[in-house]
Amino acid sequence: MRHFHRTQLSPAEVLRIADEFFPSIALTSLSAPDRERIFEGTLGRLSLSARPEGGHYTFVEAETDQTGESRLDRNVKRFFVKIHRASDPAHRLSAAY
Repeated sequence: MRHFHRTQLSPAEVLRIADEFFPSIALTSLSAPDRERIFEGTLGRLSLSARPEGGHYTFVEAETDQTGESRLDRNVKRFFVKIHRASDPAHRLSAAY
């Protein structure tokens, strides 16, 4: 499954947060090129990339080898919330209904 997120954090900052977050859910890093990370564990395999996009945004793309709404996909969404909070700590999530 593919997920994406746009943030104002730099690609290096996004990857630093990923290097802290994904090992905490039992995924090990297989490779660490400049703007990409590959993690693998009992939850599955995750490919993550962070690249600059148009101006001051960073485009973060995560692709898992899972189908549907797996535990790994839910953790990717939690990672995106962590990125959002790092970029805007004062923001509080609220229900949209």
